[in-house]
Amino acid sequence: MSQAAATQAQVPVQKVVGRSLLNDAIRRLKRDRVAVLCAWVIVAYALLALLTQFKLIAYPWDVPVTGSYAPPSFDSIKTIMGGDIFGRSVFYKVLHGTRVSMSVGLVSSLIAIPIGVFMGSVAGYFGGWVDDLVVWFYTTLSSVPDIMLLVAITFVLGKGLTAIYVALGITSWIGLARVIRGEFIKHKSREYVIAADSLGATHASRIFRHILPNVSHFVIINLSIQFMSAIKSEVILSYLGLGVQGQPSWGIMIDDAKLELSRGVWWQLAGATTAMFIIILAFNILGDALRDALDPKIK
Repeated sequence: MSQAAATQAQVPVQKVVGRSLLNDAIRRLKRDRVAVLCAWVIVAYALLALLTQFKLIAYPWDVPVTGSYAPPSFDSIKTIMGGDIFGRSVFYKVLHGTRVSMSVGLVSSLIAIPIGVFMGSVAGYFGGWVDDLVVWFYTTLSSVPDIMLLVAITFVLGKGLTAIYVALGITSWIGLARVIRGEFIKHKSREYVIAADSLGATHASRIFRHILPNVSHFVIINLSIQFMSAIKSEVILSYLGLGVQGQPSWGIMIDDAKLELSRGVWWQLAGATTAMFIIILAFNILGDALRDALDPKIK
């Protein structure tokens, strides 16, 4: 076999191996019943967020449905988590908080992940002054405490969901960029990349068509971590009064509840923290399962 034919065979072989690893990972993930259950929990949260967004459920949330600080009751779905100081349904507020948290996790991830993938890819692939520049940039950015950086950005952009999207998106890509950079440094000297180079593949083709698909499992794992971190950050910012305005949020509910506990009103705090605990736990367990399933070294 000629050298050209040999190099042509190596790239498809690499793709076949990648597909085999992906199919094997899916099979292993399906066998993990707890991870599958967590995936369904996340799907349920996403569905509730969509239904709330389109006002198909939990609408209107700001109309009194019971008495002030009414305790939880099973008279109707509206009062299952009781009422707040104005008699509004705490259950409806929890559902709207779900919508806010899921949207923040999704949009901030869609901003952060492409930035992290691009920065890590070009730094690890090209090396030299490009690598030095990217490493200097994210090292400088990461030296500022995350919460201080988030607060500063939200002060500049103003309060509201848009500010949270941007603030979390442009501060959450550093971890992924570091991982992708390290993987590109390892992969760029492997046989399938050298074969693609000998076939005349461009830099962009080698980066996005050959190397990136083989490190994409790190992107998938980081997506679950980024989503979970964004939810927690949104709660913290809303608790501090720098998050969403004029609509329910788990952070605002927790902030309101700190003054209600002295009166024995616990249901608003319980509703917000329970909803947040379940989704974060689901992302944690699913993230660990994804890491174990997608890592080719673990079998």
